[in-house]
Amino acid sequence: MKTKVYSVDRWNPEPDIISEAGEAIRDGALVAFPTETVYGLGANGLDDKAVRKIFAAKGRPVDNPLILHFALPEDVEQVAYVDERAKLLMDIFWPGPLTLVLPVKSIVPPSVTAGLGTVAVRMPSHPVAMAFIKAAGVPIAAPSANKSGRPSPTEAFSVLADLGDAVDIILDGGATDVGLESTVIDVTDKVVVLLRAGGMPVERIEEVVGRVVLLPGEEKKKRSPGTRYRHYAPLIPLYLWKDDCDWLRTEVAGKRIGYIGMKEPLHPVEEKILFKTPEYYAHGLFSAFRVLEGRNIDIIIAEWPEEAGIGLALRDRLSRAAGLGK
Repeated sequence: MKTKVYSVDRWNPEPDIISEAGEAIRDGALVAFPTETVYGLGANGLDDKAVRKIFAAKGRPVDNPLILHFALPEDVEQVAYVDERAKLLMDIFWPGPLTLVLPVKSIVPPSVTAGLGTVAVRMPSHPVAMAFIKAAGVPIAAPSANKSGRPSPTEAFSVLADLGDAVDIILDGGATDVGLESTVIDVTDKVVVLLRAGGMPVERIEEVVGRVVLLPGEEKKKRSPGTRYRHYAPLIPLYLWKDDCDWLRTEVAGKRIGYIGMKEPLHPVEEKILFKTPEYYAHGLFSAFRVLEGRNIDIIIAEWPEEAGIGLALRDRLSRAAGLGK
């Protein structure tokens, strides 16, 4: 079936379009929709058959858990055990780019959790996402709406380019706001654990719960959505420009270079995309990858940002896009 693409008013989503998308979800279809972070590929999170369509459409490994999206914080108790600390985090940061990992209830199919005893949940702030989830009337399981390993889509046309007719409906709500996925924290133990840096800076979370612990790479990969495999990679080789990388000059000699960053490049390049702040860098990173893929260049060089604030998430995405892992 040919994909239906609907242009949706961000602030006043058309009720007939939203209703059709909600009904499609209940019928087992896949619907791509905008969030404040990136576009998600949604299915009924309580329908195992529908959830498995997500993995097939993306080529996503089945041992990579998904996030369930909600329109109301109280609806989370349908799928997870929620303690007072989790409720506090929801009260302060939801709706927004923060995902909580909680103990799961048996109603959730193992295809969502990858067989773990936990489930990841969040409440997006994008008005189209909120309206769509309410219309669906079920938790929406959704990873990013791209082929597995590719840069996450921040605009609807990237969803269509990656997934084509594998998705039934695309809700085009314009460009997303944050540009990177949500921050994922595990709140199942006494100490809050950071599983994936993202759109919510860790510093803000620590103001509420105290110190947040970062797990070693292999351990966090087992417990968090979207961290087990190489992600976000452009089709062109990506190199990271740090202050101590003299080796890079030899590596790129004679090659046509596309550059992404906040500082001006040290050497001449064929194409450059500059951002004024780390926030703009985060917002434009994935779209910059896709733009440079269409230019006549051999490699991409990306500036390595400072770690503070959104910089931690930027470092994570750049490292994995370059195949360095974390």
